[in-house]
Formats: sequence, C-alpha cells, structure tokens
Amino acid sequence: MMMRALILGVSVAALSLGACQTAGMSPVAESKAAKPAILVESKFATSADGTKIHYNASGKGPLVLAIHGFPDFSGSWDKLAPALNDGYRFVAIDTRGYNLSDKPVGVANYAMPKLVEDVQAVIKAEGYSKATVVGHDWGAAIAWQYAFAHPETLERLVIMSVPHPANMGRQLSAAPENSNYARNFQKEGSENTLSAEGLAGWVRDPAEKAKYVEAFRKSSFAGMMNYYRANYPSAPDPNAATQTFPKINVPVLVIHGMKDTALLSMGHNDTWDQVSKDTTILMAPDANHFVQHDAAPLVNGTIRSWLDLHPVK
Repeated sequence: MMMRALILGVSVAALSLGACQTAGMSPVAESKAAKPAILVESKFATSADGTKIHYNASGKGPLVLAIHGFPDFSGSWDKLAPALNDGYRFVAIDTRGYNLSDKPVGVANYAMPKLVEDVQAVIKAEGYSKATVVGHDWGAAIAWQYAFAHPETLERLVIMSVPHPANMGRQLSAAPENSNYARNFQKEGSENTLSAEGLAGWVRDPAEKAKYVEAFRKSSFAGMMNYYRANYPSAPDPNAATQTFPKINVPVLVIHGMKDTALLSMGHNDTWDQVSKDTTILMAPDANHFVQHDAAPLVNGTIRSWLDLHPVK
C-alpha cells in the first residue's frame, strides 16, 4: 500500500540546526538566545449571527488561526504562540461560550455552521483572505468542517486528536464505550454537574491552572454542553449510506497523543485518502489527549518546521 505520510523527526532537527548555522551561531547558543517579547493583542470579531468572538493576536506574516477544544480556551496556545509569531500572524480564539467570547443561549446557537462562520469572521476581521487553521478536540472538528465549507480561504490544515469525519464512524465502532461521557453531556441538565475547578482538573501547572479556572468561571457551562448536543455524532448505523466528503486540497498535518483514552490513534488511518496534497502524521507516544500541553516542545517545533516547509504566498 502506498501511503502519503511523513513522520517528522530528522527534518525538524535538520531545520533547527541549519537555521543556527546560517545565523553563525551554534545550536546551544541559539537556544540560549532569548527572543524579544512580541505584543499580544486582545481583539474581537463579529460573526455572521452577531456573536462577538474574542481572540488574541500577535506577530506579522501569513495568518495562522488556532481553535481550542473542551474544556479549554484561547490560553491553550500560549506555548505555541512564541514558536510562531516571529514569522507568522498567530491568532488564538475563544470559541463561542468560552471565556471572553459571547455566550448565546440555546442548542441551535452552537450548531457547526455557526462555529465555522465564527472562524471566518476572525479571518476577515484580521484583514486576511486566507489562513492556516489549527484545531484541537472540538477545535479540530471545526477545522475539518471549515476545510469543507471554505476551501477557497484555507492555506494549510493542522489537526490534533480528532479523526477526519469519514473515519469517525470507525472510531466510534471500535470503542463505543469511549463515547459514554459525550452521551452524558448531551443529557438535559448535564451542565449542572460542572465547575470551573473540576473542568481545569487536567491542567498540571498551578499557575496555568489558575488561568484556566478564571477563564472557565467566565464561560457558559450550558454552552459547552451544547457543542455535544448540537454536533456529536450518533452511533454508526450499519444500514446508512457511506458519507463522502470533498478532498482537502491543501497540505495537512495530523498530531495525536497515543495515550489518548477518548480518541484512538487508529482513527487517523487512511486520512491521506481524504487529502489531495501531502499528509503528515505525527504520533506522540507519551502524550495524552491534550497533546499540545503534554508534548509542547515536540508539537510546537513540528508545527513551525512544517509551516516553514509549506510556505504560502
């Protein structure tokens, strides 16, 4: 079987070494050289339905927009931002319902088309016509759907954890028990069992956890649950027709933590069959679901090197 997948490793190291040598510095000296701080702007965009979407933006260059998942917020990308914003315009959004973004009431306000248009609104607010989209968890689901809805504005796609929709049924069939938490979230009143402190329980660093608790206290727990009520897929129906999707016509990078207990690594098999450009797969063996936190140096270095290897005009 021919497989269009590239596992980055040597290329990341080679790029880093080459950059140091070009600048006349050793790799050790380069790693010790502190980069100047780049101003992070707190901004808002207005989506098509009037919802205000908050985002943080920094740097100059091609636009890279990152979308967090559950339970998370724009601060999920605080370690990625400095790895990119010296050469890219990096934007991290609070999706609707979270932190400083608006929190509309009702399940319908969290349907996927609205989430996709929130992304489009931020891109337009930044004055760009195209962007690279990065997504994790629900942010990855939004990123996949954004690729289908707005192929004309997509330059590159970075996905963390969530399989391509064509492969999600296989994921659900292989481990249906892994979806029990999502089915519980869909139940009426599930938000009443949540707390900011509980939602931040996965965050290890005490200072970082305090920021998460603060962000979650500003968020809508009902809104969080409405992502599941409006969008989480039903159990696979063996009698249903196979759903097809347009091929993604930009380079795709998929990153997965292999200790993820909710989403299995096998869900990413055959992703390359859904893409007409090159597909890069990175499996982080010691990372859990929040791979951008558990393997931050690997994830951030890989994304930067991959973006540099796939320049845009």
